[in-house]
Amino acid sequence: MPSATAVRLLRPIAHVAKDLGLHKEALRRWVRQAEADTGERDDRLTTAEAELRQLRRENAGSRRANEILKAASAFFAAELDLPG
Repeated sequence: MPSATAVRLLRPIAHVAKDLGLHKEALRRWVRQAEADTGERDDRLTTAEAELRQLRRENAGSRRANEILKAASAFFAAELDLPG
């Protein structure tokens, strides 16, 4: 992630992106993210907020998978305990 100072110097996005060999939308996203991270804009999640959201999603998925595995384990344990 580029620093906030570097991003502020890169305001003429299309021209600078061309000079750097980048697509202008890639540079524009970097600028917007840096502005969100420094509190200059509030219409976008900061990097930390986005990371936290992703980790919470992953955690919820892991909890669901864990519940499924517990249920499967209990099912198969009950099958083993049946008199033959």
